[in-house]
Amino acid sequence: MLKLQTGLEGQTASFGLVSDCIRDLGYHMGGNWDYHQGCFDHILCQEGGETIYIRIPFSVTQGELDDYEAYIKFQTPYIIKHVVHVGLDSDETSLLNIGGFNQFQPPIDKDGKIEDKNRWMHAGEEAVKSLMDCMHAQNLLKTS
Repeated sequence: MLKLQTGLEGQTASFGLVSDCIRDLGYHMGGNWDYHQGCFDHILCQEGGETIYIRIPFSVTQGELDDYEAYIKFQTPYIIKHVVHVGLDSDETSLLNIGGFNQFQPPIDKDGKIEDKNRWMHAGEEAVKSLMDCMHAQNLLKTS
């Protein structure tokens, strides 16, 4: 995991408006969210069974996460790498495989070693900058 230092930390915004803005940039709601916290994920690179993501965590400061009008506060973004199984299994779960990828099996490594850290930190910083530019253009961010 590579933590990024950006100007996003501590900023607050409307969850619904931010969701609308970042969907166009290729972000999606990350798994393991609840009504009080969550994250936005974006794939930076995907090759074979390895995927490098930028993850932007946030906490809910007002309302609940399933409410468009909820307010969120951004935390420190970071880069992670997941390594998953590829290839076909010959056991009873092989029917769950789609194109050699079993969508239900856990990653081999949820926090894989990231090579060329400078490259991915720069890519992550650029992704956060694009996100912030989008939110600033729509006047969505507020400093708490």
